[in-house]
Amino acid sequence: MLDQADIGRTWQTAPFDPPLGRGINFQISVPDVAVQLRQLREAGWPLFMEPEEKWYRISLSEEAGVRQFLVQDPDGYLVRLQMSLGQRTLEQ
Repeated sequence: MLDQADIGRTWQTAPFDPPLGRGINFQISVPDVAVQLRQLREAGWPLFMEPEEKWYRISLSEEAGVRQFLVQDPDGYLVRLQMSLGQRTLEQ
């Protein structure tokens, strides 16, 4: 659960010094990152990390791929939007 500070009960363990959320990012899977990328560019919102294609090893013989980018929300939280590129077999 994400909680907005100072609305109702606030579970504050330390002072809220901006930017908030240092050290974490929230991953959101979407069908096609081009949609959100276009909306952010039209709004003039800066990207924290430009789109990239990245493959992650998921077993000894397979990788899973994503197209992803990061954006920082107004409070400083990083949000990583990503879409699946599927899986591929590693060449031995």
